[in-house]
Amino acid sequence: MARNPDAQAVKDEESSTTAMGAKPASPEVPTGFAAIVAKIMALRIVRTFMHYAGEGGALLAAGMTYQAVFALFAAIWVAFSVLGFVIASDVGLQEEIFKAINSAVPGVVGETGLIQPSALTASSGLTWTAAIALVGLLLTAVGFLASMRDAIRRIFDMPPLAAPIVVQKLKDLGLALGFGAVVLVSAALSVVSTAALGFAFELVGIDRESLFAVIVARTIGYLIVFAIDLATLAAAFRILSAIKIPPKRLFAGAAIGAAALGALKAAVTLGLVGGTGANPLLAGFAILGLMIFLNFACQAMLISASWISVGMKDNAIDPRSLSDEELEVEHATKLEEARRLVARSNLEKAKEEYRNARGFRKWRLRRQIESDAREEAKRREAVPTDAEMESDPRLKKDAPSTR
Repeated sequence: MARNPDAQAVKDEESSTTAMGAKPASPEVPTGFAAIVAKIMALRIVRTFMHYAGEGGALLAAGMTYQAVFALFAAIWVAFSVLGFVIASDVGLQEEIFKAINSAVPGVVGETGLIQPSALTASSGLTWTAAIALVGLLLTAVGFLASMRDAIRRIFDMPPLAAPIVVQKLKDLGLALGFGAVVLVSAALSVVSTAALGFAFELVGIDRESLFAVIVARTIGYLIVFAIDLATLAAAFRILSAIKIPPKRLFAGAAIGAAALGALKAAVTLGLVGGTGANPLLAGFAILGLMIFLNFACQAMLISASWISVGMKDNAIDPRSLSDEELEVEHATKLEEARRLVARSNLEKAKEEYRNARGFRKWRLRRQIESDAREEAKRREAVPTDAEMESDPRLKKDAPSTR
């Protein structure tokens, strides 16, 4: 048994820290097929999907999809109920808003979509009964944001956000209105960019219907959608989920997610994903195509969050918004727990030796156990409690657990 449990605990902690480096003196380098597998498993993209699967990403995405179906229709209905009387006389703006909605979720609004444009334009104006119904629908949209926040925090191995429920709901409500404003802004950008391109083409004498003009217009449209998706994902990771992510990693991960969403939308437009095709058995279940798209979109979001999480773990970046003093208190607490665990293990080992000893050796072990117990008790008395360290962080500088 170690004569100094405190020193032994420090020694063990240093050993475990060295072991985390995974650089043994004589490593066994895998060869052949095992080497190929090891290289593949070490790839960040592979570890990202493993982390996503390990945290139940598919199940989390399924829950988000369920909430998103109701939230989508609720958000659209609320927006047109509130703003319908403003845009009722502007057919051009209505068309651009429909295009903006379909750019976010393809095939939702249209003559062949799930929602008829005439049903939305006819929903202008608010009555008392409609206002009450809209409150319930708005809460459904807010519920989706809460589901999204919990899923993203789960991917980052973080507990649910500890904040008053009223504050969270007000924050979610503000973000829901913000996301709605993003759709309106994208519609406005589409109108402005279309008009600007048309004017520019006329100046240089290029036909708007030419192949070059069509390619330029579509490229700009895709860039606008990409920028909106990028901003939306970044807001979901940083603001909605309240996760401390370095800006470079935040926008890199959000860009990956936005690119994945863009590819997914293109696949839906081409009928490769989410379509029911010409199958007469599925013709009346177009909602299934929407659910497939939303599920893939939710998975793309969580996988991009997993990419950020794995990268932050690789570089030992803590996603929690903790101050340096709080991190030091946490480290001191973990170190003290490790020391007590080692001391307890040493005590159990000494007791086992004592039970098997005879004569003078048994007497000597008993004296050693009593001496170590007194030393451990004395050391613990000198260690501040968690409450004391939280109230006065200066105590941790003099605490034995931080040495």
